Amino acid sequence: MSKREEWDVAVVGGGPAGLAAAITAATAGARTVVLERSSYPRYKTCGGGLIGASLATVAPWITVPERDEIHAVTATHDGGREFTRRDDARPLLRMVLRDEFDDALQRRATEAGVTIQQDSMVRAIDQADGAAVARLADGREVCARVLVGTDGSSGVSARHAGARFEQVDLGLEVEVPVPDPVRERWRGRVLLDWGPMPGSYGWVFPKSDRLTVGVIAARGRGEETRAYLRRFVERLGLASYQPVHDSGHLTRCRAADSPLRRGRVVIAGDAAGLLEPWTREGISFALRSGAFAGAAAAAAAATGTGTEAEFDRALDRYAADVNRVLIPEMRAGRRLLSAFIRHPGLFHRALATPPGWRVFMRLCRSEVSFAGAADRPAVRALLAMFGGKSDPAQLGAAGRSSR
Repeated sequence: MSKREEWDVAVVGGGPAGLAAAITAATAGARTVVLERSSYPRYKTCGGGLIGASLATVAPWITVPERDEIHAVTATHDGGREFTRRDDARPLLRMVLRDEFDDALQRRATEAGVTIQQDSMVRAIDQADGAAVARLADGREVCARVLVGTDGSSGVSARHAGARFEQVDLGLEVEVPVPDPVRERWRGRVLLDWGPMPGSYGWVFPKSDRLTVGVIAARGRGEETRAYLRRFVERLGLASYQPVHDSGHLTRCRAADSPLRRGRVVIAGDAAGLLEPWTREGISFALRSGAFAGAAAAAAAATGTGTEAEFDRALDRYAADVNRVLIPEMRAGRRLLSAFIRHPGLFHRALATPPGWRVFMRLCRSEVSFAGAADRPAVRALLAMFGGKSDPAQLGAAGRSSR
């Protein structure tokens, strides 16, 4: 293999954002390569619940390898005041294991003509002579007219683009194999527990022969978060089962002025800090931002020998799409988180009401956006009452570029 490769679009990172970018770019005719540091299938810490927006994005590409479909939600407030709501009309969520989901996406990307280079660690990114250059640990250089960085918030592409993050949370999770009687008790039902720390919550997500059990809270309270997970597992009667995975991760939510682009490099998904701040749901943001980035990258690459102005206009479509679709969701999520931190008990009681349950179902199915829900007069009044004020730092549009 040549030490120097040239492509239209190079994608760093082969998770949902990167694979969505690659599939979209290749389908548009761009010669596309994905540089993935690991090998498929690979484990990834993730709740694995697909909301309606995620399902809609991947529907043209794959049959989702679901492990369960969710029709019921049990909610508790730090283990108490339990209630369950159910709707059998259509699933609220579809549960996946990330290794299976990502593997299905990478097989679809290959079918679309994407070259996937596994075990390819990118050490640095440079830009020169009308190209972005990914420098790999094995000495190779991969050059592209556009590079899409999707290698996570601590990855090389986020650093290169100058991404800045504001809200940082610690998520802890265990994957617990369970026997058939336990499996049947959880089939089709998730548990959400509003936790003891401000803004924290826990979850149980069933995935056929195992349960994903996790908690999340603001970074800086690590021991309290670990204690919450221990108590949560014990309270559920799952402490006697040996986890097959026990892991943690930081979720980083972008600052309002954080750039999405630096020259010929754009960042998407976790690398750009794109996720919903209240639930910390990130898969739908990864898929949608990846698809936006792939479309803009392919359009920019197709300008060929055109002017830099034409190239910039094509690539600036990415920030425009993120501002149009994803940033309003993040603003609304920030307002919801602000109110939830102050009054988790009121949120718990609101979910138990028929109107609250209807809004929750529609959010899960993406029949209404977070921005649309937060803008409804009744919800807006409740948020104002609960203290769910917009954070000024979250109100700006996503930065277009740093050139």
